[in-house]
Amino acid sequence: MASVKSRREMYAEATRAALIEAATELFTRHGFAGTSLEDVAAAAQVTRGAVYHHFAGKQALFEAVLDEQELHMTKRISTAVAQHDDPWEGSIAAIDVFLDLCCDPVYSKIVWQEGPTALGLARWHECEEKYAYGLVEASINALIEAGYLERKAVDTTIRFAFQIFGAAGMTLADTPAAEKPRVRDECADVMRRMLAGLRVPEAR
Repeated sequence: MASVKSRREMYAEATRAALIEAATELFTRHGFAGTSLEDVAAAAQVTRGAVYHHFAGKQALFEAVLDEQELHMTKRISTAVAQHDDPWEGSIAAIDVFLDLCCDPVYSKIVWQEGPTALGLARWHECEEKYAYGLVEASINALIEAGYLERKAVDTTIRFAFQIFGAAGMTLADTPAAEKPRVRDECADVMRRMLAGLRVPEAR
């Protein structure tokens, strides 16, 4: 039997969700350095003590915000891939969904622009690997199993593919809004051609 949450537990969950929502908006608008915990508490209409009840500090709060964005990304990509029986078509869909997300001002700001500064490069890389690396790994292995890619230097292939996604994310984050559609399409073209270059001849 599923346990029934108490009113206190439901209130705690609602408060945490409100803090993450408020922090997401403020970090997107003002950046990590330009946002204080007092700002977040005021926006969420709670006390500063309530913030510390859920998060050890501003960095912990930011990491929770980044986690939410990355979970949204993995869900979107997994859903898109699941709509295709062919792993190749699923991989192309994954590229398109990822690039669309990288053009989203919230995802782009939180993950690619503020993430490295807020968490430090080492911790930020850990977070990226926690979410994105598994998706890339699953995609490459599916392509190998389907006969599209050769079973050769698999770990290195996965690592390179993972870095290519990261390069696209950083590129789009640094691109002015007016130029994003063009650069997004260019990234998609380059990524598809690079993936096609790995495809075994008989599968082309």
